[in-house]
Amino acid sequence: MKLARRIYSRLACCWLVLAVATAAQAQTAVTLTPTAIDTFLPGSTTTRFGALEYRAGFSFRPSERRLQGISGWRFTDAGGGRFLAVTDTGLWFAGTILRNSDGLPIGIADGQVAPILDGSGRPQPRKGDADAEGLTISEGRVLVSFERDHRVVAYGVAGPIPGAALAELDFHIPSRELRRNQGLEAIATAPDGRTIVVSEQSLDADGNLFAAVLGPAGGVFKVARNPPWHVTDAAFLPFGDLVLLERRYEGFGRIGMRLRRIAGGDIEPGALVDGDILMEADGRFEIDNMEALDIFRDAAGDIVFAIASDDNGSFFQRNLYLEFRLVAEDQARAPGASR
Repeated sequence: MKLARRIYSRLACCWLVLAVATAAQAQTAVTLTPTAIDTFLPGSTTTRFGALEYRAGFSFRPSERRLQGISGWRFTDAGGGRFLAVTDTGLWFAGTILRNSDGLPIGIADGQVAPILDGSGRPQPRKGDADAEGLTISEGRVLVSFERDHRVVAYGVAGPIPGAALAELDFHIPSRELRRNQGLEAIATAPDGRTIVVSEQSLDADGNLFAAVLGPAGGVFKVARNPPWHVTDAAFLPFGDLVLLERRYEGFGRIGMRLRRIAGGDIEPGALVDGDILMEADGRFEIDNMEALDIFRDAAGDIVFAIASDDNGSFFQRNLYLEFRLVAEDQARAPGASR
């Protein structure tokens, strides 16, 4: 009996050590070293690009090698400070945007990474399970869209890093219509509470992108595709219009980024939607693999677009964080746009 107790005690100690080690590995502090990007178009003093004005930005190098593949980004406070992001390698990334006395971004503090956990509290076992592409915050939950294993998963908001998965949500699009690596790329929640998903490059018979409004009253709608552009993220403007972040890649160095605005009032099940281009940039500009978008109002009341890229762990790519100001709200509107 005494031997059994000693064995049990030692096993308990081993399990405790293992649990503490696992918890320590779950959240890892990360230092982000920034390099300022003073001009969006190198060699030019121009700040106005389409309907947007470049504010400031930086590239950043993480101390944690696992931090690559940033694919979705949402601020968790009202002024563009604390944020939560996901990577397509199955990680959460949380931190705070540092700002100077003028409110312009200069770096990232309080960086943390942790694995995205499944419903059993374990990291995703395979790349196909871990391919998180977008996130939004809705009704006190963090919703994440995944491609390859196409799904929308809800997580509870508890501290800077969410815990285990709570539930999977119906996204209405038939899974057979979603391409393996071009599926649920963007997810966003409108000011009226509706949440939508948009596929990267999953097309119907007419060449339009599959998208959907979530929820019992939701359903499938379509977004006009403009080749060679691919949707990478989405966010809603404060007055209800949707902005799509899109990129193109046509070989080494031939890259592009653009922002397309879609009237919020046009988005409903069964609709085919399209919109105006707010801004477009090519490889001459300070862009890279632009994957993440969020929109917020700053302390002055201006509408700010925050756009991030990831380096995919490649020597030839960069992690970027850029901010633009919407020059005039009316320039983002068109007849029929929601107000």
